[in-house]
Amino acid sequence: MSDTITLFHNPRCSKSRAALSLLEEAGATVDIVRYLETPPSRDTLARIVGQLGISPQALVRQGEDIFKTDYQGKALDADGWLDALAAHPKLIERPIAIRGDRAVIGRPPEKVLDLLD
Repeated sequence: MSDTITLFHNPRCSKSRAALSLLEEAGATVDIVRYLETPPSRDTLARIVGQLGISPQALVRQGEDIFKTDYQGKALDADGWLDALAAHPKLIERPIAIRGDRAVIGRPPEKVLDLLD
């Protein structure tokens, strides 16, 4: 397993900043992906959802305006949600930390420390 942790990070998010700080304080090597500037591909999102063991819909931030205006109340299948997440990276829950084949959503931020075990 790689020692590097990939962190899908939004520096404007307090939870994402807290997760990054916790990893750095623990001495982890962190590869930061600013996913709003460099959005993950649909294939990458599908892999991440698989690593998290969740449905694509569970990765959607439902408080975002784009969700409320374009997706709320819609019955999309998994492919539809992956398309939505790829088209609108702001919908992606954050932060997401990945190490090897394991991934966690850093909510609360301390969850990212589970990858250090």
